[in-house]
Amino acid sequence: MCAICGCVGAAESSHQHHHAYDHSHDTARLIRVERDLLSKNNEYASLNRGRLRDNAVFALNLMSSPGAGKTTLLVRTVSDLMARWPIAVIEGDQQTSVDADRIRATGAPAVQINTGKGCHLDAHMVGHAIGDLLPEPRSLLFIENVGNLVCPAAFDLGEAHKVVVLSVTEGDDKPLKYPDMFAAADLMLLNKADLLPYIDFDLTACCAAALRVNPRLQVLILSARTGDGLEAWYAWIEGHAGQLPPPAVRLP
Repeated sequence: MCAICGCVGAAESSHQHHHAYDHSHDTARLIRVERDLLSKNNEYASLNRGRLRDNAVFALNLMSSPGAGKTTLLVRTVSDLMARWPIAVIEGDQQTSVDADRIRATGAPAVQINTGKGCHLDAHMVGHAIGDLLPEPRSLLFIENVGNLVCPAAFDLGEAHKVVVLSVTEGDDKPLKYPDMFAAADLMLLNKADLLPYIDFDLTACCAAALRVNPRLQVLILSARTGDGLEAWYAWIEGHAGQLPPPAVRLP
């Protein structure tokens, strides 16, 4: 169970109402475990980042809540860009290989990571997946994280950028409700924009809230279903990927 998401603390909080018990020791231990966990993860992330950089692989960590449409967006992105770039994908889900199967149907290689009860990918898992995929030099690597707007924000995977996908059907208050996710991201993709005429979603308020949390955040509005806005997304990817230095070594 993940200490980051607070699920352990929730059980302790319930217990606290029934007994006069000092939880300060438990809280201190939980903070220490969390710090050790993140420290170890960051070591693996640094190794991943070095391997990817040396091979000029541009890696993006796509995060969202379940149902935001990031798999649909990814399938379309892979299909549209694979003629111009070698592409590999790492899929994260608690169960099933459904999303990896959808990616493989495009012709791109994909590795499925099933986390079981885990609510996010970590850098150690991703390192093993990179070793299985061996992405080509000067290629794109998309990492689709487990659907969750909380825990994935805290875990560096070695990616070049974190990208948060927010569906307009989720509500315009999400950047304020889940600030860590939007603070950690470099880009916010507002997906399902084709539904804006039919729902109560304040686009201006949502963007303002996201920028209040993270003033450096870039925002793109698109629809994976209709294709509107995808060219700006592709231009963002290729513009950043093109800045990578030439590969130094082949991934072992």
